[in-house]
Amino acid sequence: MLAQVRTYSLFGLEAQPITVEVDVSQGMPFYAVVGLPDKAVEESRERVRAALKNAGFPYPQGRVVINLAPAELRKEGTHYDLPIALGLLCAQGSIPTEALQGFAAAGELGLDGELRPVPGAVNLALGALQDGYKLLMPHASAEEAALIEGVQVFGATHLAQLVRFLLGQEELLMARSSPGIEALETSLDLLDVKGQAKAKRALEIAAAGAHHLLMSGTPGSGKTMLAKRMVSLLPPLSSEEALEVTRIHSAAGRPMKGLIKTPPFRSPHHTVSDAGLIGGGTIPKPGEISLAHRGVLFLDEFPEFSRDALEVLRQPLEDGVVTISRARASFTYPARFLLIAAMNPCLCGWHGDPERPCTCTPAQRTRYVNRISGPLLDRFDLVVEVPRLTPAELARAPEGESTTAVRERVLAARERMKARQGKLNSELFGRALRQHTVLSPASEALLQAATKRLALTARSYDRILRVARTIADLAASERIQETHLAEALTYRRSLG
Repeated sequence: MLAQVRTYSLFGLEAQPITVEVDVSQGMPFYAVVGLPDKAVEESRERVRAALKNAGFPYPQGRVVINLAPAELRKEGTHYDLPIALGLLCAQGSIPTEALQGFAAAGELGLDGELRPVPGAVNLALGALQDGYKLLMPHASAEEAALIEGVQVFGATHLAQLVRFLLGQEELLMARSSPGIEALETSLDLLDVKGQAKAKRALEIAAAGAHHLLMSGTPGSGKTMLAKRMVSLLPPLSSEEALEVTRIHSAAGRPMKGLIKTPPFRSPHHTVSDAGLIGGGTIPKPGEISLAHRGVLFLDEFPEFSRDALEVLRQPLEDGVVTISRARASFTYPARFLLIAAMNPCLCGWHGDPERPCTCTPAQRTRYVNRISGPLLDRFDLVVEVPRLTPAELARAPEGESTTAVRERVLAARERMKARQGKLNSELFGRALRQHTVLSPASEALLQAATKRLALTARSYDRILRVARTIADLAASERIQETHLAEALTYRRSLG
């Protein structure tokens, strides 16, 4: 007898409908899964067999063929366990065919029949909602799937409970998402950072216009402390942004307790591979740059990252998306993040420090700085030096402004940008950039002189205009003044 059960498989962030076809016929015991299954899907045979037996259901003794259609797509993951088990029960007559009509199923089975959560429930729910299917899932995954408004999802803890529901012997309530919201781990305040007025100003400008920032300074100067306080300067995510970010994290396998309302902060170690940074796998999963979408990606010890890992950042920094190509398909993930990088001025870390001597030769310093390619360095809007303060300077340093005060200016500046052009200044290109960054003759002359003196590229020229526009917005000025442009030029320093 033939049975069909609908499920979904994640390809990027999209849920691809998959039909699990189960054929049980007489003959010598035989079991085969076709349709490009990976190892986890092939191993479902033993999980499903033990789960059916221990839950008190029959397991077919004849010939079993399971086809995962469409057959040309690679199938991976353990969420096929539940649809395969339901298909086997339906093919044996334990569940009537009409009981499965209008339902899609996804879930991993334990050997005792327990239903275990699977990654990507939010995206699977979107696929079911678009196709008009109800979802049968493990209880934990059902709560995550219920974050999608309008989807009908039923959660169970055991296979037997789900079968009783399909037979009309037990009622299952539709899952409801928990009201909890993903929050910041800790509230960090700029008041904790003594001194460093210029670096704090650069942080404010970066937060207001979503500009990429590179900080260079000796060990212990406060670069990491500043970077970790960036998220607290950013506004909460809108409903659309929260759903977009939640979908990415769900696809990466992170359990979701609620919509992610705060901008994410990702800080991968410098040993991360290029695949770990942009995403990878047979069916690629989101990498660090996608997990930082709408938030902050902090790369500490920037020159210590491999050259391959750094160079893959170039295209996402410009386009806001990353495309990963495989032999059978290409996958595109959102990657519009604010990059903050921190580095030491040299290999020993003490070049330019007033107290500790640098042990590097000029050639060693040059090689260290040259680990960052010119095209990548050109993509930073702000480059700022963060000098280490001596204990005496720390004691005398003023307290500075709180995160709350700076955040108010950032939010006000962003409101001006949205009202004027409908987007942040870092997203202005071409004609729109020229339209909103009109300079006075004196400012134009200043910029032209700086372009010649610093040998700026066209990309750097545009980035200076965007930063100057952001500085003007922070000052509540509709026009870019010469002082705003002069300040923007101070952040185009060389690392040499």
